[in-house]
Amino acid sequence: MRKVLPWAMALLALGAALATAAPGPAGNLLQGLPPPPGHYDAVMCVTVGDAAASCGPVTADIGGAGQALVRVSDIAYRLEAHADQLGVTLFHGTMQIDGFFAAYRWSGTHLQFSDPEKGTRYELRLGTRRFDSQ
Repeated sequence: MRKVLPWAMALLALGAALATAAPGPAGNLLQGLPPPPGHYDAVMCVTVGDAAASCGPVTADIGGAGQALVRVSDIAYRLEAHADQLGVTLFHGTMQIDGFFAAYRWSGTHLQFSDPEKGTRYELRLGTRRFDSQ
């Protein structure tokens, strides 16, 4: 038991140090709250590697818990907060074609996230909130 105790104490000290450490870049990304729920006209920009961003119009349905469904033609991005990460699932029609988890940041009406494995960065800029005439 005496040999285990120093190891356990070191683990506790490491946990305490991590808990009180200043947040790094990933910690800084996990900030902000999503905008109010609703259907928005928006622009989504995708940047791959060092290339210039490619931007285009999309629609975004923001849910009450901050989840979003972003559509461009027959491609849909389902975005859902899972603990401290954003779950991103990409669909073509009803077929899932990609999925990943990412650090994210809501800043007002802008959402930023990235897929580091593919070197791809995303920015969603919400515009006018639509009101359905039902």
